[in-house]
Amino acid sequence: MAEEGASRDGGGGAPATLVLDGHNDLPWAHRTEFGGDLQAAGVDDPQPRLHTDIPRLRRGGVGGQFWSVYVPADLEGAPAVLATLEQIDFVHRLVARYPQVFGLALTASAVEATMAEGRIACLLGAEGGHSIGGSLAALRMFYRLGVRYLTLTHNRNVPFADSATDAPRLEGLSPDGERVVEAMNRLGMLVDLSHTAPGTAARALDVSAAPVIFSHSSCRALCDHPRNVSDALLQRLAANGGVVMITFVAQFISPAAAAWQAEEHAELERLGLDESDPGARAAEAEWQARHPCPPVALAEVADHVDHARQVAGVDHVGLGGDFDGTRHLPQGLEDVAGYPRLLAALQQRGWSDGELRQLAHGNVLRALSAAEAAARRLAG
Repeated sequence: MAEEGASRDGGGGAPATLVLDGHNDLPWAHRTEFGGDLQAAGVDDPQPRLHTDIPRLRRGGVGGQFWSVYVPADLEGAPAVLATLEQIDFVHRLVARYPQVFGLALTASAVEATMAEGRIACLLGAEGGHSIGGSLAALRMFYRLGVRYLTLTHNRNVPFADSATDAPRLEGLSPDGERVVEAMNRLGMLVDLSHTAPGTAARALDVSAAPVIFSHSSCRALCDHPRNVSDALLQRLAANGGVVMITFVAQFISPAAAAWQAEEHAELERLGLDESDPGARAAEAEWQARHPCPPVALAEVADHVDHARQVAGVDHVGLGGDFDGTRHLPQGLEDVAGYPRLLAALQQRGWSDGELRQLAHGNVLRALSAAEAAARRLAG
């Protein structure tokens, strides 16, 4: 494993434990703010509206990152594939522009080697089955370009799987969905169950021949939000060898923030607006100006990490902050520099250095390595 204590930024040293985070939406946030133009707006210095840049990644001890190559779920077919390719291209351009900082890492061992060099290992995650446009060929080509997980759904159902935040249709996976999971297993690509309905997640666990992940979800027992993972699924995840990567999204951490979000959605419904409608963003901003999100404490995130450990075990917990994919974050975790604060809070709760390394990067690397091994076994 990459260790601990060596300076990674040429001055000032690094935090003691390097993090491999499961989900960061910088590619889409940069596209929204700057058109994805790294010449016009690089990531050398902080941008006020973004959570992620090189100085803060260094301060946060980020040794590896799954960059989300998200595109909106209302894209389908060829337009979804094309937009995802553009997002993949952003990550490749990011690595090429800052080769002393970032390195594309295509295997678990390459992640470890890149971290050991003092660079940030870059992997990609496609967020939603709509991204492949119904094509297993697209899935295979995404893998060749560095995509190492596919989230089976985003906020809407896809033809082969149900989303946690849409009306259920399949109560699991369709036969095509099972074939998608099997194809991912043959590639060595992690199956990501964040955003999926419980029935979808349960069936994927039935089908998958390799460990699965939840790249950015928290615990439903502590915050009853449909994006979170039940204790029953956490127990099944442990038996599968997978990892739940606890996210920092305020609404998934705090019941008060979840209730606040439900009130906002009720207001949009009253106005006859869907989240994808052109006027929804302005209506949200106006409502939030009058009804700010309740504050969420870092300790509440630590509670979710502790709960996942209690139910699934220390071998099955990681971190997936969802930075630049949400506007509402806990105090002390406002950007990617905040990971050391969370690790320090967990250390105060009795987590050992070894357990913190498992949480920060060891568990997800073990799951990725196991997915690679499953692919070799299936190929034989």
